Amino acid sequence: MAVFEGNFHQGAPRRFALVIGRFNDLVTEKLLGACQDCLKRHGVDIDPQGEQVDYAWVPGSFEISMVARQLALTGRYSAIICLGAVIKGQTPHFDYVASEVAKGVAAASFQTGVPIVFGVLTTDTMQQALERAGIKSNLGWSYAMSALEMSSLMGQIRALPIENQHGLMTAGTSPSLPSAAVPTQAAQASQ
Repeated sequence: MAVFEGNFHQGAPRRFALVIGRFNDLVTEKLLGACQDCLKRHGVDIDPQGEQVDYAWVPGSFEISMVARQLALTGRYSAIICLGAVIKGQTPHFDYVASEVAKGVAAASFQTGVPIVFGVLTTDTMQQALERAGIKSNLGWSYAMSALEMSSLMGQIRALPIENQHGLMTAGTSPSLPSAAVPTQAAQASQ
């Protein structure tokens, strides 16, 4: 049996997309700064004109999951990091937005097989958001670390041999994993 763990150093070149909500930009720009700092310190070229990181700015957190899914479907990215801030107000709007963006990001990652990191703060107050975006700590760094680790881990898993319908092993090249998760009839017969 094997143990799979992602690592944080640059092996094969990895490409990332960052999807950032403009709403509450006082918070999201701080998250972005820490995220970029982490990626840069781990050998990723964060220049928007470079080859390793693309940036997509969306109006608010609600739009994040749709853009993240579309980026994932291109097959260009090792991981996608979503950054946003949803801060509770006097109406139930917070509940709807926070819930939908969380479900949307999870669904996009599951549907595409691309790690999509949920870096959307959902807080009761602006003070809580600012504490998580730099006053006490900055979760932008943690979100980037998750993306580095997951892109490495998924790279290892995708490199595993996949059994075809005849039980023969082939090199794994699929960007998603569902076919590798289902044992073939030949493999079941040999067990």
